[in-house]
Amino acid sequence: MIDALNGYLYFVTIVEQGSITKASRALSIPKSKLSRRLAQLEQQLGSQLLIRTTRKQQLTESGLLLYQACKPHVEALNVMESLVHDKQNKIKGKLSLLLPLEFFNKVISALITEFAFKYPDIEIHCHHYSDAYPEFDHQYDLVFVLHEKALPTSHWIGKTLLSFPQSIYACENSQLADNNNTVEELLIHKAITASESEQWLFRHNNSVQVFTPNIAMVLTSNEMRLEACQRGMGIVKLPDYIAKNNHKIKAISVEHNVMAQQLTILFQSRNIPAKTRTFIDYFQSKLGCLTND
Repeated sequence: MIDALNGYLYFVTIVEQGSITKASRALSIPKSKLSRRLAQLEQQLGSQLLIRTTRKQQLTESGLLLYQACKPHVEALNVMESLVHDKQNKIKGKLSLLLPLEFFNKVISALITEFAFKYPDIEIHCHHYSDAYPEFDHQYDLVFVLHEKALPTSHWIGKTLLSFPQSIYACENSQLADNNNTVEELLIHKAITASESEQWLFRHNNSVQVFTPNIAMVLTSNEMRLEACQRGMGIVKLPDYIAKNNHKIKAISVEHNVMAQQLTILFQSRNIPAKTRTFIDYFQSKLGCLTND
């Protein structure tokens, strides 16, 4: 039984480390042993689990199913092992975070630094992504996502923490800023968007109205869209916290409310390690720093 559990542990580690070489270092086990155990596991299950090339490895469909099934149990065993062997119950280990590129960078930096001082035995690795949605990489313990629509289906578990109101903005001297506009009327005006496929969602009673803006410019940076808007290049959809202190632009009066932006954190299983749970609890206790920024 223990031998079988080790095989699943080795497999999960190979997946999360990204290669047998890195898994070998993480487990302090020779590469030859890991390769042999992976081959034995594939033979035992009668299915290829990983496709490996000289540059990368990729899970097969069977491999993904096995990883999803094994991951919670491996994590639970790791947590139990930590509790048994660590009488002081210290919270420690590597914590990998993935956040949107432009998301309260100063505030988040301060929060993470404060957390690192409070929990010096947790090694924080923080990375950023620039696309609308991140790639759900197994190496991350927590992924933060800003979204309006429902998130794509995945095996990750989501918890929504906060909503950020949004508005449509125009430059200060725009006539639009003083008129009550229908959603359809916005189509006449050029817009600055974050992507070519951006859609604007408006809530009307119990339904959602989808609006495809008339694109003038595509700028992935919030700061760049803000600058272009205040120079009169077009209207823009922005979270209110980004634009609230800018006196060169105004919120446009629209007949329906713009859909709020949601902040959701994603984690890989319900058996959350102590280090991850500690950070989630800490971050939730600091949410006021975001809304009051």
